[in-house]
Amino acid sequence: MAAARSHKELICWQRAYELKLQVYELLRTGTVTRDFDFQNQLKDSASAAPRLIAEGFGRYYPAEFSKYLRLANGELKETIESLDDGVDRRHFTTDQVIPLQRLAKRSSKAASRLIAYPATMDALKDLPPRRGRRRTQAEPKRTNRT
Repeated sequence: MAAARSHKELICWQRAYELKLQVYELLRTGTVTRDFDFQNQLKDSASAAPRLIAEGFGRYYPAEFSKYLRLANGELKETIESLDDGVDRRHFTTDQVIPLQRLAKRSSKAASRLIAYPATMDALKDLPPRRGRRRTQAEPKRTNRT
């Protein structure tokens, strides 16, 4: 697996960013345009997840990155809940919010897997070193002489 060189290469960021754009689109029309507090809360939670993922990626240390991924997961859960609240307030229909909630869940799942990844790397460090290929008697020992 190749290392990501930018936060934009991370699946969790891509899904969170896509969610943010779709939430912005959803907030442009209908009765929600008059519910300013609700609109701001939903906009804030949807925009926070990709921002937190990007900030955590920029911290470089796995423990700090994991912390920011957990915070992003919280914002994604808040977005899911706020979308449900929008249905309850009759700003949106269930058909409008289900695809957005799926995006949030996909981003959250990818972030959770990324949080768990450093733990698997620590476990791999504890494994005994692999032995190299054994030479047969016919193969001479290699030296670095030039």
